[in-house]
Amino acid sequence: MQNNGIQPNAITYSTIVSIWEKAGKLDRAAMLFQKLRSLGVQIDQVLYQTMIVAYERAGLVAHAKRLLHELKRPDNIPRETAIMVLARARRVEEATWVFRQAFAAGEVKDISVFGCMINLYSRNKKYTNVVEVFEKMREVGYFPDSNVIALVLNAFGKLREFEKADALYSQIHDEGCVFPDEVHFQMLSLYGARKDFTMVESLFEKLDSNPNINKKELHLVVSGIYERADRLNDASRIMNRMNHKAIGNHDHA
Repeated sequence: MQNNGIQPNAITYSTIVSIWEKAGKLDRAAMLFQKLRSLGVQIDQVLYQTMIVAYERAGLVAHAKRLLHELKRPDNIPRETAIMVLARARRVEEATWVFRQAFAAGEVKDISVFGCMINLYSRNKKYTNVVEVFEKMREVGYFPDSNVIALVLNAFGKLREFEKADALYSQIHDEGCVFPDEVHFQMLSLYGARKDFTMVESLFEKLDSNPNINKKELHLVVSGIYERADRLNDASRIMNRMNHKAIGNHDHA
């Protein structure tokens, strides 16, 4: 490629580095990475991530630490990029540090950075942090997608902040957001966890009359909620209702 005068770009380099890393030729990967840096090549987030993993696999902890440290004080890449790299490399503390600094400086403009942090915290069961990032996201006027909403509802549930979950669900719904089934089911489960069976029934009825909801899944979710609460009569009532509907539909067909 180079003989033909074609200059490789960051993606080409990332690919080569990751091939060497997977083949266990970590010294080569490291040498190429150093060379790129000395040439001043624009290094993208995938390449950074790949190198952090490569250094750690090779036991070159000092090198990995130096890269992480650079990402904490990035001068050669935007802080948003640094946050994404750290979050995807599952570096909770470092990502948190850079995110808070960048947010305070008004540098977090990309909605996917918020999503990335919420995913990271959720995976690591840091539910207070999930809520913190979500509140910052709303503060700057960003509208969360359904994946983020599901993770935030889950976090509220784990923190036993049921009223907040309720308020979020209603507010986003009123703003005209169309939820995927998972978000509705998440809310049903939260009502179940709170043992608020009036709300379980009320939401169940509402969803059951919504033509866009997967009815079989809905009945299974609600039946499961009752089963976990040892309300077996209710669980079987829901399942019977589903079977009854299925037979009814069959007859119409």
